[in-house]
Amino acid sequence: MKFVTIPPEDAHRLVPLLQDLHALHVSHQPQRYPADPTAEALQAWLADWLSDETITARAAVSPQGTVMGYIIYGIEERTALPVRIGETRAMLHHIAVAESWQRMGVGAALINDMKARVTADGIKVIATTYAPFNTASAALMTRMGMEPVVTMAEWRA
Repeated sequence: MKFVTIPPEDAHRLVPLLQDLHALHVSHQPQRYPADPTAEALQAWLADWLSDETITARAAVSPQGTVMGYIIYGIEERTALPVRIGETRAMLHHIAVAESWQRMGVGAALINDMKARVTADGIKVIATTYAPFNTASAALMTRMGMEPVVTMAEWRA
């Protein structure tokens, strides 16, 4: 597998995996996520998001050119506060692996690629969030050395 950066004009390559990822979230938390956004809406949103210079999308690609999985992360500057140490961190926003490539190390390889890229830029912190129902993400993050440090809860009327 090789890793490629996905520019905004190639956002369409990520849409099938994003649809699967989004469907998982809808099935567990339908009150939070709109069901069945169109492929066109997802592509436009991704292209706009990837146009932000602080956001990077990387894909693991098979020798045949198939996107096996992708990761989207952003670089965040967090200023020091009296109650928090300042830092520059990479925020892992999305990670998705095609079903046929799951449990083959693609997710770990994507995170390792991200780690190498951000540490080369002097960034020493990677953060992420994941839903409590997503045990696969929780297990992957733990295997990659990420441990929960904050729990977010919400109430919805």
